[in-house]
Amino acid sequence: MANRTVTLVAAVFAAAALGAPARAETLRVGKAQPNQFAFVPADVGVDTGIFKKHGLDIEISSFSGDAKEMQAMTAGSLDIALGGGPALASIVKGVPMQAVAAEANAPNTILLVVLKDGPIKSVDDLKGKTVSVSTVGSLTYWLTQRLSRAQGWGDDGIKIAPLGASEAQIAALKTHQIDGVTTDGVTVYKFMETGAGRILVKYGERIKDFHVHVIYASNDLIGKNPAALKAFLAGWFETIAYMRGHRQETVDVAVKHTGVSAAVAAESYDDTVPILSSDGRFSAKALDMLATSFVDTGALPQKPDMTKLYTEDFLPAK
Repeated sequence: MANRTVTLVAAVFAAAALGAPARAETLRVGKAQPNQFAFVPADVGVDTGIFKKHGLDIEISSFSGDAKEMQAMTAGSLDIALGGGPALASIVKGVPMQAVAAEANAPNTILLVVLKDGPIKSVDDLKGKTVSVSTVGSLTYWLTQRLSRAQGWGDDGIKIAPLGASEAQIAALKTHQIDGVTTDGVTVYKFMETGAGRILVKYGERIKDFHVHVIYASNDLIGKNPAALKAFLAGWFETIAYMRGHRQETVDVAVKHTGVSAAVAAESYDDTVPILSSDGRFSAKALDMLATSFVDTGALPQKPDMTKLYTEDFLPAK
């Protein structure tokens, strides 16, 4: 019996020496929107086994926007949130999390679409016209407002209509209730597949210093399991590198998990992958632009100290 025990112990140590995998950690990861291509790396990392290689099992859930996702984070239902840069303001308001990586930079994933055969032919034609957005104070609201300012028309040169879900906005455009829609690229490309839409503005061409998407970690995960957080970020950026070299495979995963066509997924790949951060480092200019947006939209009364809202301590070494 003693010899058998010694043999078993020796086998355990031998397995450890050979690098036998430990039991995988499970992380609950949320997407602020189900079909946002910027969040597809979570699916790619799972499907390719990259996260598994880093000792992680990933449970993915999707929400109908940052607000719902922040509610889940506050309730303790998520470990990681893939969300919009503007959700940084939620930390100031008490959501128990911290930004741990800049996920995507210039807002290439947000477009302004008009009717292909409609009267709006250029941005100049938008003066006095109505453009829909999701909600008051949203990123789409702020980008449309900045477009009006950039044209020298002030905040009200373009009439902004908050209409909620992107499907409702496209329906309003098709029935000529509004003149344009500022929304996510996936919605725009799906509409363009019908032959009725035309892209008027790509906001990423107008605003360069920005973090349109950010990765957030719960304070609980940061405090209790920093090793799992580091493993997630290592897996995430390994996935980004894989995606850059495997366009078709990434498009296939996007089709599988978001339900869009291959053509829409391919267009989204070309818009999104160039803005995905390769290292997760934050930019002071981009953070300042986000802070400005908080005040412009009324999310916060004044610019916060942005250095208190994020950390780079868990990112892979350069």
